[in-house]
Amino acid sequence: MYGFSEITPDELEQWRTEGRDFRLVDVRQPAETGRGVIPDAELVPLAAVPPRKDEFSGDETPVVFYCQSGARSAQACAFMSQQGVEGVYNLRGGIMGWAQSGRSIVTPD
Repeated sequence: MYGFSEITPDELEQWRTEGRDFRLVDVRQPAETGRGVIPDAELVPLAAVPPRKDEFSGDETPVVFYCQSGARSAQACAFMSQQGVEGVYNLRGGIMGWAQSGRSIVTPD
């Protein structure tokens, strides 16, 4: 699928439990993120991903992108893959899938 993988909320929670190193990036707009984010997420609106692409490709750390439902984060993943960046993941179902699986959402800092 477009050179990137999807990760489920359960898999992401397992990564956290295992202490695995990864970056979690919310690509929604500020008005959306104000309603809540997944803990420890970085806030980078989708339009800001291309000009900041080098920030996500400098090392071997996996990057998990998410949005409301998974559509915009899939665009971010596809873009990064087209740039030759490996280790990008789309959170299946976005923050809605995360919340529906009973996981916490916090107010951003």
